[in-house]
Amino acid sequence: MDGDIGDFLRSRRARIQPEEVGLPSYGRRRVPGLRREEVAQLAGVSVDYYIRLEQGRGPSVSDTVLDAIARVLRLDDTEHDYLRTVARPDRARKNRTPVPRVRPGVQVLLDGMDRIPAFVLGHRMDVLAWNTLADALSGFSRMPVAVRNIPRHVFLDPAARDLYPDWAAVAAQAVANLRVSSGRNGDDPKLSALVGELSVRSEDFRRLWADHEVKECAYGVKRVRHPIAGLLTLPYETLAVPGELEQTLVVYTPEPGSETAERLALLGSWATTAS
Repeated sequence: MDGDIGDFLRSRRARIQPEEVGLPSYGRRRVPGLRREEVAQLAGVSVDYYIRLEQGRGPSVSDTVLDAIARVLRLDDTEHDYLRTVARPDRARKNRTPVPRVRPGVQVLLDGMDRIPAFVLGHRMDVLAWNTLADALSGFSRMPVAVRNIPRHVFLDPAARDLYPDWAAVAAQAVANLRVSSGRNGDDPKLSALVGELSVRSEDFRRLWADHEVKECAYGVKRVRHPIAGLLTLPYETLAVPGELEQTLVVYTPEPGSETAERLALLGSWATTAS
């Protein structure tokens, strides 16, 4: 995605003040944070080299240089990985593999989890497969295939703001996770189209995307206000599907015996009866 590396590096320079890295700050600055020449100095590269990198003209940049820049800009592990992928899009494209459909065995695994909601996401955060309880919770089967996508649901479905009491946090999390995927799959036209559509149709998405936050959502807690089950507090874990690097299994893990677990059990009974 053109401009990603420049926008990302500028946003990370802006959040670090010169005095934080031992540099003097003289007078008023035209831009917040570190200047490009200051990053170059601290990373041990020439200013021209760094400028070319920020302009997306440094495809042969080494791990050593990227590691140095990551250190100067205080990137966390996820941001560091994102920098590597957007700095060398040709390498990311070469390593990319097609995303297959969910294997039948994975669907059997999902169906065996009859007491907890579980579903599989692709790299665009499309919902590829789910079990009965996840469907009762989120209504995946009722969504048209073209819109069965987490960011699209969060930002374009008005019902999402009622479904998630902490909608702002859920939205920021979805964008940060999509940023990670965009770095790894920058040559995917469908992913670019998704980002473009959301940017045009949602001011909230456009604002969050411009922040360039990069974060994988490996685990956490999400609250859902379900019309039948009521308010649910749902811890979750995400796991890579074995053999499918671009598929992720998401499993909600409420504590056994908790109010949420009991409400999910009732929701599961309702879903079984309804089907």
